[in-house]
Amino acid sequence: MPFNVVIPVFPGVTQLDFTGPAQLFAYAPDTKVHVVAASRDPIATDSGFSVCASATFDNCPDAQLLCVPGGPGVFDAIGDQQLLNFVRRQAERAEHIHSVCTGMFVLGAVGLLNGKKATSHWGYVEAIATCGAIYTPGRVVVDGKLMTAGGVTSGIDYGLTAIAHVFGEAAAKKVQLVLEYDPHPPFEGGHPSRASEETKASVRDFYLTATEKMNAALMAAFELE
Repeated sequence: MPFNVVIPVFPGVTQLDFTGPAQLFAYAPDTKVHVVAASRDPIATDSGFSVCASATFDNCPDAQLLCVPGGPGVFDAIGDQQLLNFVRRQAERAEHIHSVCTGMFVLGAVGLLNGKKATSHWGYVEAIATCGAIYTPGRVVVDGKLMTAGGVTSGIDYGLTAIAHVFGEAAAKKVQLVLEYDPHPPFEGGHPSRASEETKASVRDFYLTATEKMNAALMAAFELE
């Protein structure tokens, strides 16, 4: 039997949040990746192209590993009861419950983060407490069966970390080499701690507004519980 990795997607998902980890898991031993949505109809990503799920919420197998990606569509996703019910149902059986970027807020909306250490995209860390989670800085944060990743590209580090947890460090190192993951970014500043004041100022207003929007969406989701 394959090791089932289940990745639910939704309109407005950030494609790298799920395609990055999916590419890594595709090289893990005896692993099958299931990209899942409400239907097999095309799902518009935030990158201007659409993807089709390989399974639906109704016919997806049980996950050994559940990974929820993020993206601008999360604001609506955390109010989507069909998606939340699927995540809740899969999480009950999964051995590993994971998220990338703002996907953690979907986990939070179904009550899976209470008292847990977690991380997300740096622009949304002020909203983490709304989920009952404890913000913990890091590209990847592990708390028991829960594993959360920071923003977008952190999903690559997450995927390797998850493979190491499940299959061992040797398997993760092999995948890292096969995919030539050896990052040397052309610029310093992929995190606010290293970015210039000018660069931070260029995105500050966007993320202040986004955090307010995330908190409002979470509170609305909790009211529906």
